[in-house]
Amino acid sequence: MNAHEIDYEIHGDDMQFVEVELDPEESVVAEAGGMMMMDSGIDMETIFGDGGGATKGLFEKLMGAGKRVLTGESLFMTVFTNIGHGKKKVSFAAPYPGKIIPMDLDELGGKIVCQKDSFLCAAKGVSIGIDFQKKLGTGFFGGEGFIMQKLEGDGLAFLHAGGTIIRKDLQPGEVLKVDTGCLVAMTRDVDYNIEYVGKVKTALFGGEGLFFATLKGPGSVWVQSLPFSRLAERVLVNATVPGKKRDEGGILGGLGDLFGDR
Repeated sequence: MNAHEIDYEIHGDDMQFVEVELDPEESVVAEAGGMMMMDSGIDMETIFGDGGGATKGLFEKLMGAGKRVLTGESLFMTVFTNIGHGKKKVSFAAPYPGKIIPMDLDELGGKIVCQKDSFLCAAKGVSIGIDFQKKLGTGFFGGEGFIMQKLEGDGLAFLHAGGTIIRKDLQPGEVLKVDTGCLVAMTRDVDYNIEYVGKVKTALFGGEGLFFATLKGPGSVWVQSLPFSRLAERVLVNATVPGKKRDEGGILGGLGDLFGDR
């Protein structure tokens, strides 16, 4: 594979966007709806499948599209190509607070396995597919499901995850235990499995769930501090009932509702 060699700059702190600079005839592939802004002279084209290359036949494109459906993504992706003269820029915005992570696949062994909704954009030539976990326990109990995305190639790809992101480089045989929702991505050699917490009281009352992910080196792992599912859950729990004011600073808190007007 020879992906397009794109340049980039990441702007912002918690609500980031990545600005990709394209030379003439260079392209970047992104999820539908991810574009924030672009210069004139950049052409947008919707493609069917995973965007892994223009030389694929119809059957391969159908297979790529089918794999994307399994991960819950759209059947289509968008290719942005510089058809003008000189350098042009196109920007892609993060969908919620967090960080954008640049991944140079050429330096990471040519493959990254990641959460199905973490992909933001990539240089054209990077293939976006699915990665089946080897163990059924991972599928039935893992917070991110049996199917995860894989990015393959030798170009730049950009992931997005919530909160603060940390990279852990694991030595051979070294094991890291992670909340299943906090796992963002890992290199191809990391062994990924699901383990039961082992204590019923901890599982029921600890608030951490019944299972966690065990990641065994060698390889690199990216972990997020605030999974979107956790953020969405907190928002729903604390959402204000329509037409009703909630006193966050009240002494009685929610108990005040018991004595309010009915």
